[in-house]
Amino acid sequence: MKFTVESLFDLNECYEKAIFDGIKYPWEILPKIKAFLVEFSKSLPGDFERIAEFVWVGKGTTIEKTALIKGPAIIGYDCEIRQCAYIRENVIVGNGAVVGNSTEIKNSLLFNKVQVPHFNYVGDSVLGYKAHFGAGVICSNLKSNGSNVKVKYGIESIETGLRKFGAIVGDNAEVGCNSVLNPGTVIGKSSIIYPLTPVRGYIPENHILKSNGVLAAKM
Repeated sequence: MKFTVESLFDLNECYEKAIFDGIKYPWEILPKIKAFLVEFSKSLPGDFERIAEFVWVGKGTTIEKTALIKGPAIIGYDCEIRQCAYIRENVIVGNGAVVGNSTEIKNSLLFNKVQVPHFNYVGDSVLGYKAHFGAGVICSNLKSNGSNVKVKYGIESIETGLRKFGAIVGDNAEVGCNSVLNPGTVIGKSSIIYPLTPVRGYIPENHILKSNGVLAAKM
């Protein structure tokens, strides 16, 4: 099944992979992140430092003075939290990740080595191993009419039961500058989204979505 956790992610690249136990679709973890964070924090290794209330940071991570982190949040080893980054509650950041200039993240999970380095918004989303956002990429997490988000592919449609749900981005996916991932977007492993592209529904793995809406398999 194209939307499952196993089809999108290598769970060995998520040190908090226990959050996916018993989960079929990755968006099912979104309402569970807060409770999981608080419980998981009790078993963190000794080289995690508690830097604020319900905020834990792994060894080797650098945090610029102008960054703001509101817990609960766990940030892994060797990450870069750059100038004016805003980590806004219920966030898990994997090892070696980059959260960059003026990037905001809330209620989301980032696998190891994710890069969201410039002016990005990541709300109610899951980003897989080595997923990379160009400058200005937005995960839109709320429909204009406020209704629950569905995941769609052709005539298929899955009810998520979530009013706020941004995007699921598979391992090694690349999203070009100033693209908008509309609520319920799912991008398969190793796919590429051209810059300035509005994205909706499911993009299969190893495909390219061009800014004119044309979808093509990678050669």
